[in-house]
Amino acid sequence: MNIKYFSWVKDQIGIEAEKIKSPPNIKTVKDLIIYLKTLSDKHNEVLNDTRIIRCAVNMEVVNLDHNINDSDEVAIFPPMTGG
Repeated sequence: MNIKYFSWVKDQIGIEAEKIKSPPNIKTVKDLIIYLKTLSDKHNEVLNDTRIIRCAVNMEVVNLDHNINDSDEVAIFPPMTGG
């Protein structure tokens, strides 16, 4: 699975992207975030409050209960603002 980080999420975790082999128990975006939080203290800090992050799977914004699989690209970013 390809994970991409954007904006302050990328800045605080310290990487732009990473490729992971997701464990079999990861079925949704929420499961993925729970897993990513175990990778490092930085991941845990940034992803701790899911109310302030958004996700896209294969370039489509989705909810945390969206199903994912190992071939997906998942983007994690802060809420978007308009103007």
